[in-house]
Amino acid sequence: MNNFQITPASNNPSITRRQCLSNLGTGCASIALASMLHRDTVAAETAWALPSGRPHFTPRAKNVIWLFMNGGVSHMESFDPKPALNQFAGRTIAETPFADVQNPEKLAIERLRVPDANGNQRNEIYPLQIGYRKHGESGIEVSDWFPHIAEHVDELAFVRSMWTTDSNHGAQTQFHSGRHQNDGHFPTLGAWVDYGLGSLNENLPQFISMGTRPKWNSRDGLYLGPLHDAVPLRVDPKNPLDFANPELPISPAAQTIGRDLSRQLNQLRGAEYPEDPGVEARIRSYELAWRMQSAIPDIVNFSSETEETLQLYGLNEKTSREFGMQLLAARRLVERGVRFIQIQHGGGGAGRWDSHSGLKAGHSRNALQVDQPIGGLLTDLNRRGLLEETLVVFATEFGRTPGTQNSDGRDHHIFGFTVWMAGGGLKKGVVHGATDELGFHAVENRHYVTDIHATILHQLGLDSHRLEIPGRKRLEIDHGHPIHDIIA
Repeated sequence: MNNFQITPASNNPSITRRQCLSNLGTGCASIALASMLHRDTVAAETAWALPSGRPHFTPRAKNVIWLFMNGGVSHMESFDPKPALNQFAGRTIAETPFADVQNPEKLAIERLRVPDANGNQRNEIYPLQIGYRKHGESGIEVSDWFPHIAEHVDELAFVRSMWTTDSNHGAQTQFHSGRHQNDGHFPTLGAWVDYGLGSLNENLPQFISMGTRPKWNSRDGLYLGPLHDAVPLRVDPKNPLDFANPELPISPAAQTIGRDLSRQLNQLRGAEYPEDPGVEARIRSYELAWRMQSAIPDIVNFSSETEETLQLYGLNEKTSREFGMQLLAARRLVERGVRFIQIQHGGGGAGRWDSHSGLKAGHSRNALQVDQPIGGLLTDLNRRGLLEETLVVFATEFGRTPGTQNSDGRDHHIFGFTVWMAGGGLKKGVVHGATDELGFHAVENRHYVTDIHATILHQLGLDSHRLEIPGRKRLEIDHGHPIHDIIA
C-alpha cells in the first residue's frame, strides 16, 4: 500500500502513515505512563507530605546552640577522667589487666576511608596531662582545663559512652550528618531541623553557622535542597554576611528598585522552571537577604550589652575574645528566634583539637579559648530564662587514644568519647553511660552519634521518620534513638 499523507489543521509538516501510527503508539504509552505516575504520586502523597512547619508533638525546646570542637577533644582530659592511665603509665595495654580492649571483635566497628598514619592503635599508656576534681552537688568530675564549664555541672547531662566509625576527620561529617563519608553525602542535623520546623522570625535565617568549617562538612541541605544550607555569619557589624553590602554607595530608593526588579525577574524564572529547587532557594534567599540587611548588623553589634556581660563571655581577654563574641551573638540570635546556631571551634585543616603531639600545650590553649565563653553562655541563658527552651550541645568528632603517639600526643579514637548537653527539658547534673577503666570502649549505654540527633529532634518536637523524603529511604541507624535517660 502506498504511503498517504495527513495534513493537520495546525499546518504542521505532513507525516507518513508509519510515523502517524508510531506517534499514536507513543501517545498511548505516554497516557499510560502518566496515569501510572499520577497513581503513584497520589499513593505517595497519602503517606507523605511536606512538613507543615509545626512540631509533631509538644516540644520542650525551641532552639539549639551546637558547639563543635574540630579535631577531636580528649575525653579523658576533659569530661571522663581515667585515673588508671596514671596507674599504668608507660606500660603497654597488653601489660595491664585490660588487654581485652584490643580484641579484634571489639575493634571491628572501624570503617576506613583513606588508610594513613592516623587513627591507629597506640599501645603504650599515656598518663593524664591535667588534674581533675569533683564539682557541684552532683560531684561530677571535670578536668582542671574547664573550670568555668565545671561551675555548671549541675545543669549538664553528660553522655560518656559515644562511639562512631570513621577514624579520620571525615568523622566531622559523620557527627553532623550521621553517615560515614564512604556512604556518600547526606543532610546535616541543622538542615533537618530547618526542613522540619517553621520560622520563628521571618527576618532571620533559621540555620546559622559561625566559625571555620572544613571542606568535608561545609554543605548541609544536599538532597533537601540548598534552601536548607546554613547561612555563614561573621561577628562583624560592618561585614557580617557575604555580599550583604553593596560595593558602591547606593540610596535606599535605588536599593528598593533593584530589589523589586530582581524579584520580578526571579518570579519569571521560577514560573519557567517551577520544579527547579535552585530557583526557589535563590528567590527566597534574596528576599531573606533583603530583610537581613538591617536585622543581622544589629545582632552582631554589642554596644547595647553591659560591660559585665562582655566580661562574662571573655571578650576582655585576647585568648577567648573571638569565641566569646560568637557565643554572645548566639544568645542574641536565640532571643530573636533563630532555630539552629552551629558554632565550630578550631576549624580548618584537621582541626585545632587534633593532638597527635603536644597535647598538653594544645588542649590547654584551646580550653582557654572556649571555657570561659561557654560558661558565660550557660550563665547568661539561665539568668534570662532562655536555657529551659534552648538546647546547648558540646560535641566533637571523636576522642583520643589512651596510648601515646609521638611521645606527647594521642591519636584519633572512635570507640568511646564524651558529649554533654544542657537545657531544653533535659535532666540536670547527670552522667549517662561509661567507658572502661582506660577510656577505651564505651561499655555502658553505648550511643552512636545519631542518638544525639534523635534526642535533639525529640526535644524540638520532631519525629525524624516523618521527615523522610520519598525515594530517599534512610537507615534506622540514621534516625537514632532519643536518650530518654537524660530527658527530664
